[in-house]
Amino acid sequence: MKITIQSVHFNASEQLKEFTTQKVGKLERFFDGIISAEVILSLDKADNTENKVSKIALAVPNDTLVAEKQCKTFEEGIDLACDALRHQLERYKEKK
Repeated sequence: MKITIQSVHFNASEQLKEFTTQKVGKLERFFDGIISAEVILSLDKADNTENKVSKIALAVPNDTLVAEKQCKTFEEGIDLACDALRHQLERYKEKK
């Protein structure tokens, strides 16, 4: 699976990129047919503390699964988005 990480309005650290790659890579355990994953990390301009948006789009055969979470840290958002995608992958497999 090809994983692309895009950070909007900031430069992502190597540690964050590594964490993201590990978490998204684990999704292959639930479905072998994932073609690619696109991760977009951005900062929301809201004044509250939960201004970090993590969006993950998985390309699977004939479909795209998307999860977007807004949290205090990117790590927390990626964790929650991966959990949501895991559930989506399980439902996708049941349909097949």
